[in-house]
Amino acid sequence: MTLFEALEQVYNEAQAALELAGDSAGLEAWYAAYLGRKGTVTLQTRAVGQLPKDERPAFGQRVNEVKQALEEAYAARAEAIKQAEMLRTLESGAIDITLPGRPVPQGHLHLTTRTLRQIYDIFAMMGFEVFEAPDVELEAYNFDLLNIPDYHPARDMWDTFWVQTPPGEPRLLLRTHTSPGQIRAMRERATHQEPIRVILPGKCYRYEQITARSEHQFYQLEGLAVGRGITLTDLIGTMHQFAELFYGTGRKIRVRSSYFPFTEPSVEVDTNCILCGGGGCGVCKYTGWLEIAGAGMVHPVVLQNGGYDPAEWSGFAFGMGIERPSMMKYDVSDIRLYYGNDLRFLRQF
Repeated sequence: MTLFEALEQVYNEAQAALELAGDSAGLEAWYAAYLGRKGTVTLQTRAVGQLPKDERPAFGQRVNEVKQALEEAYAARAEAIKQAEMLRTLESGAIDITLPGRPVPQGHLHLTTRTLRQIYDIFAMMGFEVFEAPDVELEAYNFDLLNIPDYHPARDMWDTFWVQTPPGEPRLLLRTHTSPGQIRAMRERATHQEPIRVILPGKCYRYEQITARSEHQFYQLEGLAVGRGITLTDLIGTMHQFAELFYGTGRKIRVRSSYFPFTEPSVEVDTNCILCGGGGCGVCKYTGWLEIAGAGMVHPVVLQNGGYDPAEWSGFAFGMGIERPSMMKYDVSDIRLYYGNDLRFLRQF
């Protein structure tokens, strides 16, 4: 008997034996006997060396065809046996299909994500759209175009993570605030001189000590409105509306003079303490007020750098952290809990 005839005989025997395999155990035994490492078909492959060189390619091709055909037949038989075994199990009553399934553990949104989405919804009602900018930013966008040139004292307000770049290339950094997005948003719309109303959320990074109230990585949300005739009262009205919708009705706000290099005038926005209602407590340091945002009218230099003529256009901007408003709203005492991955904390929200 030639090797070709022996191969065909093994093929026919394997097909017949496969039809007799009636359960999973029999199927596995069949696979080991014919297609396993020491299976009959596998051993045929090793016999190719006994053939003349001109017959070896044809024999090898036929062995591969036989193996592929048996693999496909095995898969089909395995599926048929699986279905038959499942049917027998159901008919025997071992599985009560009327019983409720086991509950699958479900996750939920992180508190920071929930807070962001609440804020998105609030500003969407006021006509603001979301505009996203990159985390790794050019030095020019993070500082220079925001009226913070080299050696400006305001650069000391931000401890910066710098990204190593080749000599001669523009300097890169991890953005220290979301304000670079103001320039990007304005330049994107400056061609058509469109009014702007955007919020700019994202992570910010500062090289500073981690404490209960500060992290080297945190979320911030910036707001920008540019148009004709926009005034400080528009900013105050927007902040008051936000405070009422986010912290609850009955909110009061106050604005205090401040300084930011990219706004003029600059203000800090406070709301009456959500815990004591303005009466004074330890959380508000007995002042009755809690800071919620830094804000101001967009500086003419920043407007010009964004492609808008400050003689025709004006605008306001505001910026706030995401964790701190959330901490005030949900009475969280330590910002490190937001990034600690402690399920005992996260499951509360």
